[in-house]
Amino acid sequence: MLLKKFFKILMIILAASNLIAAEKVNTNQNQMSAFIGNFDFSDDKQKAILVGFQHQNENLYRDTFIGNVSPITGGFITENSAVYVYTGIEWNVVMSDKLLFTPSFAPGLYHEGDGKDLGHILEFKSEVQFSYIASDDTSFGLSYNHVSNASLGDKNPGANSYMFNFIKNF
Repeated sequence: MLLKKFFKILMIILAASNLIAAEKVNTNQNQMSAFIGNFDFSDDKQKAILVGFQHQNENLYRDTFIGNVSPITGGFITENSAVYVYTGIEWNVVMSDKLLFTPSFAPGLYHEGDGKDLGHILEFKSEVQFSYIASDDTSFGLSYNHVSNASLGDKNPGANSYMFNFIKNF
């Protein structure tokens, strides 16, 4: 009986401390983006639908000569089973209280699957994104990127893509 009372008191204390600790402190320092778009839209023979994700952690930001830079990691897959995984940097340029401009650069690994041969496993992604900030934790964006091997391979056809982004801060 004494043990039962002890556990009840312990549960009440834990529940109360959890309620106190659960006060919402929304720092929104992590960002997850899901996107869908058209891979290599400028090549009629190779264009394909793509889906992907990206994570940004603003806890790891650095102030540099180009502004506040933070790391990104992500990847996408096309309907032709081409896969690209990358890690790099991005910086957010606030254009107004509702508009954000985000350029990024990310080297990564590419596997063509049944899709376009980009000439090398090592590829570089340059991207620009414009986002509309719908709320403190939700944004919608439109982005364009170019993936290229910077002439590391025998050929360097590159790929131009555009995406629609759903961005969630947490």
